[in-house]
Amino acid sequence: MSAPRFGFLLNRAQRALQRWVETRPHAWEGISSAQVGLLFFLESRRDAKIGEIAEALRVAPAAVTNLSKRMQAAGLIERANDDSDGRATRLRLTADGERASRQSRRLLDEMNNHLKAGFTEAELAVVARWLEQAATLAGD
Repeated sequence: MSAPRFGFLLNRAQRALQRWVETRPHAWEGISSAQVGLLFFLESRRDAKIGEIAEALRVAPAAVTNLSKRMQAAGLIERANDDSDGRATRLRLTADGERASRQSRRLLDEMNNHLKAGFTEAELAVVARWLEQAATLAGD
């Protein structure tokens, strides 16, 4: 038996997940997957600086700034000056952002439950560890 073609399988899985998400446009209320990531971060960190968000999401601060401006225009987040650092901007969810975050979480929970079906916790731990290792390739 030949070794699994991990890159091919991972790419195929990513495309299938993307198609699954795209077939549920009503669930996303017109928000992108990047915006969902920011919503989830702000759900856990109610009042975060752009630099903190960029570090956590592993993107450039300019990317968070641009994304947050679009999200502010959509009424999902608020931007505020940092009281202790005049150069910094803090972001927080609006009521619409909180609703969108909850709705997105329900959809992703549905997807994760589908993906976990039929696997033991031990098997899922190995998959998670493998995916974490795959994510480190960019750092090599």
